[in-house]
This record gives sequence, C-alpha cells and structure tokens, in this order.
Amino acid sequence: MGEPDIILTYLRRFDERLTACGDDLRDIKTKIGLVEQRVSLIEQRIGLVEQRLDRIETRLDRIERRLDLVETPSPT
Repeated sequence: MGEPDIILTYLRRFDERLTACGDDLRDIKTKIGLVEQRVSLIEQRIGLVEQRLDRIETRLDRIERRLDLVETPSPT
C-alpha cells in the first residue's frame, strides 16, 4: 500500500508546481501587456515630438530665408 501513497504524493507536488507555474505565467502575461501599453504610449509621444521638430525645422528654414542667412543655389 506504500507505493500508491508515494505516487499520490508526487502527483500532488507536481500539481502544486504546475499551478504555481500557471500563476507565474499569468503574472508575466499581465506585465507584458502593461509593457506593451507603455511602449505604445512612448511611440505615440515620439511621433508627436517628431511632428513638432518638423514644424520647428520648417519655421527655422523660413526664418533663415527671410534673413538671408542661407545661400540659395544659383541657377545653372
């Protein structure tokens, strides 16, 4: 009768470890989801910064042209 008890003991331990792994996996998935959300927000903010930089560059180019600070290419 000792063998079935040992097998049941090992099966219970295995079940506990498997349950713990499932819990850990659920936590990891949640954390990955949060990281994905944050990366998405960072990408959006980078896009906004790029747009602002493009507008600033356009304005700076216009200012330089008005002040004749930029050499215009001569027609050939």
